[in-house]
Amino acid sequence: MSLKQEIAPNGVLRFAINVGNGVLTEYDTQTGKVGGITVEIARDIARKIDLPCELVIYNSARKVVEDATRNIWDIAFIARDANRANAISFTEPYILIEANYLVRKGAPFHTNKDIDQPGIKIAAGKGAAYELYLSRNLKHAKIIHTDGRLSVTDMFLEHNLDVAAGIRQSLENAAATHKNLRVLDQPFMAIEQAMATPKMNSDISAHINNYVQTALKTGFITRLRDQFGKSQVKIPTTQ
Repeated sequence: MSLKQEIAPNGVLRFAINVGNGVLTEYDTQTGKVGGITVEIARDIARKIDLPCELVIYNSARKVVEDATRNIWDIAFIARDANRANAISFTEPYILIEANYLVRKGAPFHTNKDIDQPGIKIAAGKGAAYELYLSRNLKHAKIIHTDGRLSVTDMFLEHNLDVAAGIRQSLENAAATHKNLRVLDQPFMAIEQAMATPKMNSDISAHINNYVQTALKTGFITRLRDQFGKSQVKIPTTQ
């Protein structure tokens, strides 16, 4: 079987693009135009293999994971997490994104340890990589999931919760808009953004992992980060 047939038996290479991640994607809701780091990587992979590129648009990583066994996408851009590994094979990470806490300026929270206390309620997106991490690691604080209608910040404000958890860049944007909010300096985790294939197509995982390693070594990922002005994200070091 050829590489093309192995990776895209339908003749089209289908990429799951999560436009809910504003660090890695740019999405115009009026025109439907999508761009950003992951879109450029998808097009580069398809071009190298000489296959048509199809973008399958999602609004959340949770939906991408749910479709992993439904033959809807061939390759996805999604954060690595042990809870997702049953359905998905992951490459090495190609970008690291910090996850932080957002609080009110007068709140008595200064370190991450201050957050995990009895009675503290944290707004978080259900199924997001950082939410999966918090669900495993928090011992006392309670997670309040967003309902799909409100963003994490809106849920935090509208329901008068104690803390919002999320991607640092999004929280810093919220703090810039709402002057009574601040982001804790110390991230509580580094989200490992990776490429992924459905477990049932795990044979192609090695090909995609080789692509990631090459893209890191040649500086392609770094150039994309700089092109889209995402200097806050970190690029993993390669051996």
